[in-house]
Amino acid sequence: MSHTLLLATRNKGKIEEFRRILEAIAPGAINLVGLDQFPDLADVIEDGATFEENALKKAREMSMATGLPAIADDSGLCVDHLNGDPGIFSARWAGSHGDDAANTEKVLQQLRNIPDEKRGAHFTCVAALYLPDGRSHWEEAEFHGSILRAPVGEFGFGYDPIFLPHGFAQSSAQMSAETKDAISHRGKSLRAIAPHVITLLENLG
Repeated sequence: MSHTLLLATRNKGKIEEFRRILEAIAPGAINLVGLDQFPDLADVIEDGATFEENALKKAREMSMATGLPAIADDSGLCVDHLNGDPGIFSARWAGSHGDDAANTEKVLQQLRNIPDEKRGAHFTCVAALYLPDGRSHWEEAEFHGSILRAPVGEFGFGYDPIFLPHGFAQSSAQMSAETKDAISHRGKSLRAIAPHVITLLENLG
């Protein structure tokens, strides 16, 4: 029996990534759909105080709106020198939501006089599942590295061009999608929650 699961995103890359993860664990068990199947749904306002609150809110509201089990994620960059900021405000750090170039430039300016050994940072991602019967589950993962002094690379998105993962000589924006997925905060959180998704859906009445 195949269960339909809504991944609360319009990002086709995220949908395909999670579809691959689920398929590797339980072939044919999950029919994964994205928000492109529900074009009239409004975006959820992310007004939580933590990544967990935002991810659970998105999953819950999308599940209630569609009647489907839903999974959502919330993520951001946490810079040591900035006491964990931009954190949950990562997408709108420079003021406008989703202005990657402006957000990146603001972080670089805030760290312009900070030596390399004090430029530590990590990405955090929380993946949350919400079922129509009210059950929920979430998983959190981190991706550690440091902040470069200038953007490097053309792949990825967000802060990837200024993030140097620990143990690598390339920024996140220089990595192939496969390499990044294997070590990133989002890839790790989705792989961690996938077995729970399978189990909870199998027990769904």
